Amino acid sequence: MDVRNCRGCGKLFNHISGPFICPACREKLEEKFQEVKKYIQDNPGVGVKQVSEACDIDGGQIRQWIREERLEFSEGSMELGCEKCGAPITSGRFCDACKASMVNSLNHVYEQPKAPAKDNHDSAGGPKMRFLS
Repeated sequence: MDVRNCRGCGKLFNHISGPFICPACREKLEEKFQEVKKYIQDNPGVGVKQVSEACDIDGGQIRQWIREERLEFSEGSMELGCEKCGAPITSGRFCDACKASMVNSLNHVYEQPKAPAKDNHDSAGGPKMRFLS
């Protein structure tokens, strides 16, 4: 049993997984997420600052939802950049080019080198003889 203090309200709760917030605070945060999502859908072209002020929520929380790819802003309204190259992005942590590059790099890591074919015959074509000493 993992008992923690909620980072939102300070109450003790049994932590199972995820952020250190109690189920009640998690539910409130999810309601706030739905409010932010609806505001962004109703007002295309808004930025984090406008959403933060209109919905009364911390801009850092909005950026976290964007990095988690739960929210996506329209082109030109975000000041978010790729963590690898700095290119402007609307959601997530990396641009499409950097994602493709990382996937390609990982695919090369997982490729298994092929073992050379074993030759059980000598040059004359017969089986090899082995001696034990």
